[in-house]
Amino acid sequence: MISWEQCWKGLQKCEQGKLHYKFVSLIDILHRFLLITLNIEAILGETSLAGRKKMLQKAATTGVDLDNVYAQTLQQIRDQKGNRSKLGMEVLMWISHAERPLRIDELCHALAVDMESTDLDRENIPPQDTVLGSCLGLAVVDPETSTIRLIHYTLQEYLSRPCILPDAHKTLGQKCLTYLNYNSVRGLPANGVPNRGDMPFLEYSSLCWGSHAKIGLSDQAKSLALELLNQSSNHISATLLLSQAGTSHSCSLAQHVWPGLHCAAYFGIVEVVAAWTKVTGCAINQRDCVGFTALMWAARQGNEGVVRLLLMRNNVNPDKPSNEGETPLWWASQNGHEGVVKLLLTQKKANPDKSNDDSKTPLWAASRNGHEGVVKLLLARNDVNPDKPNEQIITPLSCAAGQGHEGVVKLLLARSDVKPDKPNVGGETPLWRASNRGHEGVVELLLARDDVDPDKPTNDGRTPLWQASFHGREGVVKLLLARNEVNPDKPNEKITTPLSCAAGQGHEGVVKLLLARSDVKPDKPNVGGETPLWRASNRGHEGVVELLLARDDVDPDKPTNDGRTPLWQASFHGREVVVKLLLARNDVNPDKPNEKIITPLSCAAGQGHEGVVKLLLARNDVKPDKRNVGGKTPLWLASNRGHEGVVQILLARNDVNPDEPNDKGETPLWAASHKKHEGVVNLLKQRCQSRPAKKRWRNTTLARFFTDMSP
Repeated sequence: MISWEQCWKGLQKCEQGKLHYKFVSLIDILHRFLLITLNIEAILGETSLAGRKKMLQKAATTGVDLDNVYAQTLQQIRDQKGNRSKLGMEVLMWISHAERPLRIDELCHALAVDMESTDLDRENIPPQDTVLGSCLGLAVVDPETSTIRLIHYTLQEYLSRPCILPDAHKTLGQKCLTYLNYNSVRGLPANGVPNRGDMPFLEYSSLCWGSHAKIGLSDQAKSLALELLNQSSNHISATLLLSQAGTSHSCSLAQHVWPGLHCAAYFGIVEVVAAWTKVTGCAINQRDCVGFTALMWAARQGNEGVVRLLLMRNNVNPDKPSNEGETPLWWASQNGHEGVVKLLLTQKKANPDKSNDDSKTPLWAASRNGHEGVVKLLLARNDVNPDKPNEQIITPLSCAAGQGHEGVVKLLLARSDVKPDKPNVGGETPLWRASNRGHEGVVELLLARDDVDPDKPTNDGRTPLWQASFHGREGVVKLLLARNEVNPDKPNEKITTPLSCAAGQGHEGVVKLLLARSDVKPDKPNVGGETPLWRASNRGHEGVVELLLARDDVDPDKPTNDGRTPLWQASFHGREVVVKLLLARNDVNPDKPNEKIITPLSCAAGQGHEGVVKLLLARNDVKPDKRNVGGKTPLWLASNRGHEGVVQILLARNDVNPDEPNDKGETPLWAASHKKHEGVVNLLKQRCQSRPAKKRWRNTTLARFFTDMSP
């Protein structure tokens, strides 16, 4: 019988091999097989025949008893000789209770931490094979990420039970703090960039010690935490932690100051904060390098216990703002921490309507993020203005509408002192912002109001319908088109209609809805002469092109102000399918040039679109050698750009002059030679009857280039 040791070795070999991707299914099989072998081990562990029969019958009828399997395996780990028992259990403790997946090098260094030492002894760092072997195959290393994980999610669930590893967080927090207080770590410059390869455990211990300590804090860990925080302003761990704290506020690392009290408040460790506040000279209202007080960090993180503790101090200022004007209440509201908001609202000195430097109030911030509970708390205050905008005249309602927070929108609309149609500095109303994002529920709420204009445009003429059409919000478009007050053909300041918008973006569903309206002009050009068909052809939206070509009131050959037809534009961008659709129409001139006498063929040739070139050359009414305003033929343009495939197609035509010069006397061969397109030069030389240029040829570098290329 294959033992669990053999199974584990096979699993490790597969996961660490270079052909890992070929063994995904095999690894899954091995995971399952490992569970089976562990179960068999448990059955064989019974000393009597009756016991074995009983366990075997249970496994056959109810499946694998994972709890028993894991319990038996943990006992086998504890029964290992020497330090392997302690090592195996510690490995499982780290993997199952770490704040994030650990890399194997991080774990090895963490396992080497001795809580009785003052520095790391690198000889204590266990090898990877020893680490994996100590837990008897219950952990594996992912070869792609180098992270170590448990073999199955059920094992994670099992080890997470408090009764299995009861003091895990206490131990891990103490390990992290011991490491951070090591002499070698304390000696690192606070503003330096440590080498992760030399100290792989530094990042995890710096960022996560507080999370473990908040859950479980021993007396020794508390002492270690106070020792660390006493030097936090000069400790690299504070620098690492502050860099990932998630604040946009700038902090000069050259002037790095993050007091220990602020760090403890950030993590929310009440015991440590309480001990710190008793220290003589504790500056409880001090701002750190990002302008935050300790109370602000606690409020921002939602640490109610610390907030309550700090507010009990008579010398705490509950309304002291950051350098950018945010108060503790502002941050708690922004992040939706209802408990903290309740605590701060009991403080007479805390202004519940105080704006930051961008004129955003706590209600504004809570509305933007959809925190209904906080919004209710703030709206219950008489000293909170529910319609107070920020500096861009965006109100809390407009914010909530734009983010699609229906609950908050309902709360604000219930207030008589909220203007539901108030535009911002750009003329965007709450309805406009909801339509822009496609929030149908919010749109319905606003359209139910008599004091909301459903057709109100922005400063540049974009109505809610226009914006919804642009983004393809079909549901919103339907709701708006159902309103008689909405003009479905109302253009913006550039005379671009909702239909033109939807066509240009390729939103077929919206195009169908708009074309179903008799008051929509399907061929209306914008200020530049671009029709909906032109815009759809330009982007290659075949479905929309078909819808528009099916209309009798759409001119398929209508040019823009500078003479570019839908076919011209589609040819320029190489939209083959659109070109086919347009060429199938008898009312489309396939050779119609723009104002510079550039034909669709010239366009396609110059851009190297071989498929379009073939389609156009198949037409008898296309002149393949037509010169533009500068005398350049399609062949000349293709030669100049080095498009060999197009050149070959054109040279196969008897009605193409391979030596036709432009108005400056420069032939296609001259253009290709000048740009050093050797492949095109060779093709042209086979057809040309004379030297390539009538000008700029003799005694030039180009002449020498051509001579060198001659056989």
